[in-house]
Amino acid sequence: MVTADLVVVLVFIAIGRRVHDHGVRLSGLWSTSWPFAIGLAVGWLMVVARRREGGSLGAGLSICLATTVIGMIVRVLAGQGTAVAFIVVTLGFLGALMLGWRFLGGARPRSR
Repeated sequence: MVTADLVVVLVFIAIGRRVHDHGVRLSGLWSTSWPFAIGLAVGWLMVVARRREGGSLGAGLSICLATTVIGMIVRVLAGQGTAVAFIVVTLGFLGALMLGWRFLGGARPRSR
């Protein structure tokens, strides 16, 4: 499950770098992805600490939000910058794919 989310982040980064003509070399992928990898790790740590099923839609939402918010904060602190449009696109892409693979895999919201 962690691997699937990491693949989503790397695909997002690779597409973005390609679209913006930055190239898809390993060094470029690393420089763009490490802030989001930190956010992804924090998101997963939160899910594990709460003893939630990582494949649930709720966990996916938490992981997506942590990946986006923390990734953007780390980018700014590292001097990489960000823009409102980039935040919106990041949240939309990561949300669609992180929640999408969980939904297609059979995850359903828990009823209380």
